[in-house]
Amino acid sequence: MSVLNQKTIKKTILFNGIGLHTGKIVNMKICPGEVNTGIIFKRTDIKKDNFIVPSVFNVSDTSYCTTIANEFGAKVSTIEHLMGALFGTGIDNALIEIDSEEVPILDGSAKEFVEKINASGIQSSTTPIKIIKIEKKVSLIDGNKSIYIEPNKISLDIDFEIKYNNKLIGNQRNSINVYESDLTKIYNSRTFCLYEDIEKLKKMNLAKGGSLENAIVVKDNKILNDDGLRNDKEFVNHKILDCIGDLYLAGYKIIGKVVCSQGGHSLTNQLLREVFQKEDNFTIFEIKEKNIPHSLINRKYLRSTA
Repeated sequence: MSVLNQKTIKKTILFNGIGLHTGKIVNMKICPGEVNTGIIFKRTDIKKDNFIVPSVFNVSDTSYCTTIANEFGAKVSTIEHLMGALFGTGIDNALIEIDSEEVPILDGSAKEFVEKINASGIQSSTTPIKIIKIEKKVSLIDGNKSIYIEPNKISLDIDFEIKYNNKLIGNQRNSINVYESDLTKIYNSRTFCLYEDIEKLKKMNLAKGGSLENAIVVKDNKILNDDGLRNDKEFVNHKILDCIGDLYLAGYKIIGKVVCSQGGHSLTNQLLREVFQKEDNFTIFEIKEKNIPHSLINRKYLRSTA
């Protein structure tokens, strides 16, 4: 079956863990989804009006995580690592049932999400995928932060850099091709914070569930986690994971190149909103092709009427 057809998981996956910011214990299920339904969240602790679509224009907050909400005020936060895992593993359709307002943080990365998705198996359909192809360069600058997306031939490339005054983190930069690179280090890279920021987060009523079990904590020139870093670019690689997850709120996979310096959830969401403000910035294609040389696309596109 073609890799260009829509996919879901073969069987339901269960997760249990703590919410990073709420500190609440969360039970979550990823269930197989029907074709053309996309990714949908369902708050099982709410009786009605409890479906939330992770889309660009449903983002209600980007403070230290990505939060989505529906028109009735039901919300789900910290969705970015899960969305990154779904994007990277090629899952187009899934129903995510969750009994709290925040996705469990697990170990602070997408590692467990990816492992359980792969263990479940991936079910292909006979329905073609759709792709968003960037047609024009769109840029945003916010102080010392910047991001742009521009046309690309057949891939989604992400070039990301971070700059920290902390000498241990310092300046880091990495570039990946989402469809062809080995994303293992990206998936495994954990969220992080500076030790001196913890008290500020607590005063903001955030990071109630944070610990060395689910985040890297850097104090001066020392990592407080006993196991140290998982890879030498774990800080910037985690930012790339966030970026992949936030880009999936476009609804489909993307062909384009993203270059970001010191950005985050807010800047990525603002960029996508800007892209979708003008129809000539992008095109949506339905792909009908039996075989391709890599993992996504390379040859013919058929413009979708959707």
